[in-house]
Amino acid sequence: MRRVVVTGIGLVSPCGPNTDTTWRCLLEGKSGVGPISLFDPGDSAVRIAAECSDFAPREQLSKKQLKETGRFSQMALVASRACIADAGIELSDADREQCGTIIGVGLGGLEYITKYSHTLRDRGPRKVSPYFIPQVIANLAAGQVAMDLGLQGVSYCTTSACASSAHAIGNALDWIRAGRSEIMLAGGAEATLTGLGVAGFAAMYALSRRNDAPEQASRPWDKGRDGFVMGEGAATLLLESLSHARARGAHIYAEVSGYGASCDAHHITQPAPNGRGAIAAMRMAIDAAKLDLAQIDYINAHGTSTPQGDVQESNAIATLFAQHALDKHLWVSSTKSAMGHLLGAAGAMEAAICALTIKHGQVPPTLNLQEQDPECPLEFVANQSRSRSVQHALSNSFGFGGTNAALVLSRLRDQ
Repeated sequence: MRRVVVTGIGLVSPCGPNTDTTWRCLLEGKSGVGPISLFDPGDSAVRIAAECSDFAPREQLSKKQLKETGRFSQMALVASRACIADAGIELSDADREQCGTIIGVGLGGLEYITKYSHTLRDRGPRKVSPYFIPQVIANLAAGQVAMDLGLQGVSYCTTSACASSAHAIGNALDWIRAGRSEIMLAGGAEATLTGLGVAGFAAMYALSRRNDAPEQASRPWDKGRDGFVMGEGAATLLLESLSHARARGAHIYAEVSGYGASCDAHHITQPAPNGRGAIAAMRMAIDAAKLDLAQIDYINAHGTSTPQGDVQESNAIATLFAQHALDKHLWVSSTKSAMGHLLGAAGAMEAAICALTIKHGQVPPTLNLQEQDPECPLEFVANQSRSRSVQHALSNSFGFGGTNAALVLSRLRDQ
C-alpha cells in the first residue's frame, strides 16, 4: 500500500492568519475567543465567538474572487495558497492534471443566505445577486481553490457536520493509496458566525454563555464547562505519496498512517451509548496504521467543552486504550479551548496541529482546565504546553447525525 505524507500546511484561524502565528499562540496558551464583532448580537444569550479577526481577504484576493465567494471560500483560498507555498512545490503540468481538491464544509455561505433572504423579502426576486448560489454552495471552496491553483484532478466537498474535513483528508488519503493520484490538496473551511448561525446553536443550548469572560468560555473537561464556542477558519494540507515527495526532496511533516470512520446510528446530536461509534472509528484508524494501542502518544481530541460530549469522548478513550490511558502514558488535549469549534473545518485544523506537534515535539495545551471533571479520568495537557517526542498522534472528529472520523499521523519511519 502506498504511504502518504504531509508536505504542506496552510492555516487561517482565530489564533492567527497563518500557520506560524496560530502555532505560536497555541503553544503560548493564548485564546482567540472574544466578543462578537462580525455582526450585532443584540440581546442574544450568546455574544462571544472565535473570529478570525486578523483575516484580510481584500488584501489577498482579486475583486472578482471577492465578488464570487463567501467568507468560507475566501479562507480556503488563502489557506490553500499558503499550503502550496509552504510545501515548496513547483506544480508541473502532470501534477496539476492529477492533483485533486477535497475540502470539507459543514454549512457553507450562511451569511449570504441571511442577506439574500432579507433582499428577497424586502426588494423582490430581481434584486437577488447572480452570485448568490456560488457564494453559498459548499463545494465552491474546493472549486475556487482548484481554479485559483489550476488543479484539474477530482474536486468535491465532504459534508458531515463537524467531521467534514477529517473525512476530506481520509478521502484524499484513499485516492493516493489507491494509485489514482500522487498528490492531493485536502482540508476544511467554515465561516458561519452570523446571527442565524449563533442563534441556531444557542437555541439548542450547545454554546457557552460565559459572555463576561470569553477567553475562559471554552474549557474542555473542566467541571465548569457549559458548552462550546463557535469558531471560523480554514486549514488545508498537501498530501503526497512518499515516493513523489522524496523524488522532489520535499520537507515532510508527518505520515498520514491511518483513517477510520463510523456512524453511531443512534441520535441526531447525542453520542451512542458506551461510545461505540467513537471507539470503532479510533480502532479502525489505529488498525489501518498497523499500530498497537500503546503506540499512540497523543490525542488531539474532539473535546468541544459540552457537558455530555466531553464525558462520552473521555470514556470512549479510556475504554479503548485502557491502562495505556489510565496510567497517564497517553496525553490528550483539545485546541478548541483556544480557537473555538471550527465545525466543518475542525478536523483538518486539528490534523494539521497533530502534524506540527510531531514536527516540533511540543504538545499544545487545553486552556481553562482548572478543576478536572472526575468523570474524565485522562492525562490532559492542561494550561501549558509540554515537550514530548510524539511518534504517533490521533485526531478525533465527531459530528451531528452520529458521524465519526479519526486520523492517525505518525513521524515518518524509514521502513
